[in-house]
Amino acid sequence: MGRSARAAANRPRSVPKLLSLTLLGALLPGLGLIAGGRRRIGAFVLTLTLGLVGLGVYVGLTRRDQVLAAAVVPSRLLMTSVAIGVLAFLWIMVIVASHRSLRPATGGRGGRAIGAVFVGMLCFAIAAPAALGVQSVLAQRTLVQDVFQAQAESKSATRPTVVNVKDPWEDRPRLNLLLIGGDDAPSRVGVRTDTVIVASIDTRTGNTALISLPRNLTFMPFPSDSPLHRIYPEGFGKEGLSLDGRLEWMLTAMYQNIPDAHPGILGPSDNEGADVLKQSVGEATGLKLDYYLQINLQGFPELVDAIGGITVNVNERVAMGGISSSHIPPSEWIERGPRQHLDGRHALWFARGRYGADDDQRQVRQRCAIKGIVDAADPQTLVTKYRAIAKAGQHLLRTDIPQELLPALVELALKVKSATVSNVTLDASKLRLKYLHPDYGALRDTVEKALEADPAPAVTPTTPPTPSKSARRPVAPPPTPAGPTQNLVDACAYQPNGDQPN
Repeated sequence: MGRSARAAANRPRSVPKLLSLTLLGALLPGLGLIAGGRRRIGAFVLTLTLGLVGLGVYVGLTRRDQVLAAAVVPSRLLMTSVAIGVLAFLWIMVIVASHRSLRPATGGRGGRAIGAVFVGMLCFAIAAPAALGVQSVLAQRTLVQDVFQAQAESKSATRPTVVNVKDPWEDRPRLNLLLIGGDDAPSRVGVRTDTVIVASIDTRTGNTALISLPRNLTFMPFPSDSPLHRIYPEGFGKEGLSLDGRLEWMLTAMYQNIPDAHPGILGPSDNEGADVLKQSVGEATGLKLDYYLQINLQGFPELVDAIGGITVNVNERVAMGGISSSHIPPSEWIERGPRQHLDGRHALWFARGRYGADDDQRQVRQRCAIKGIVDAADPQTLVTKYRAIAKAGQHLLRTDIPQELLPALVELALKVKSATVSNVTLDASKLRLKYLHPDYGALRDTVEKALEADPAPAVTPTTPPTPSKSARRPVAPPPTPAGPTQNLVDACAYQPNGDQPN
């Protein structure tokens, strides 16, 4: 550095100019060092800064899916937390060095004090978000490790073996997940699965069909090759029982009662009840269920509060408590109305309120609550409230989805977020769902038709077969009937009816 440059760098500056250059050097690291006369190191820091910013923009615009996939890999999350800490430390060091080079030795005591306070504020402005970022990343790592076990470290009697982790959907057009809502509160004996939903996801488009099964189904079937089929060849049920006696032979009781009666019958498992339900629900719907996701309903309010609540349309009054069979009315209600914002406590009752409502109404509300959570989980919410969300997830979730599959699942989830989520409507009368022996064959046909109606890429029609000589005229094959599906946007719209619980 020449004498003139060194003299310019050491020339006393006014306090406003000193603070302005310090701020500029903090916003764009390297410029402060250059202005303070340390041009070589300043140019290096500035070039490195611009390179990192450019790389970040490029990755954010072109590699978003890969970045999100990396957010579920514990080793990468640990590296990310370290990188955030190191970058924040280096940034603070550059701010301090820039200010020292900008402040001449002859500066007044007052100016030095003001400069020191200002630099401290800038350093805090870097350190606080960095600390929050590190805590959020580590919270995500803890969540992944606690909820999702590595395949070699967990046991499942029904989970498929993943061969190609990088592209697990190459030979699998649909991913079928079993969503279980279990109320295992300390005050209750055992676990009752009041909510049983199958989510069938088209792995190409992300279109998702939700199939809700009533909790009071009886004689639930098992696959012919299952050990449970030999014990319950006609399904899980008993003849000649009173209504109260049937309660222990319904779908809601299978999670607890079958493992209690036949421990280990399906093989090594970390969650025998979930494996039982995967086999039975899969046979009832005609689907091979890949994984389960179990939600502890007692932790549901914590999750909803963590994301800031959900917004739903309430089409009928929903009871918060009450016992219909004993004619005990609830003490509170969720009144009907469009776009009601519910906190965790009210969201739980919205999903499970029973007084004056049948299972069909509850199932619709449960699906709408799921939709409300998906809608509320926007990027801003996830960034600002992620530590609370991760903590709630640790108390809420249990699954047999292996860690190795999470990156691929994140990419699929992005498709689901922008695709169509529909409800498969089950005709309770036609399918005899409220009878002792439901028509599971018709249920399988209903599900099959609904999934066939899922939008798919156009296929070039093949040449039709030549009609037989006995045919009077060529008859075009009838079109495949559309499956009984309903878009959740429509199902969850505000459409109040006149019948309201008292």
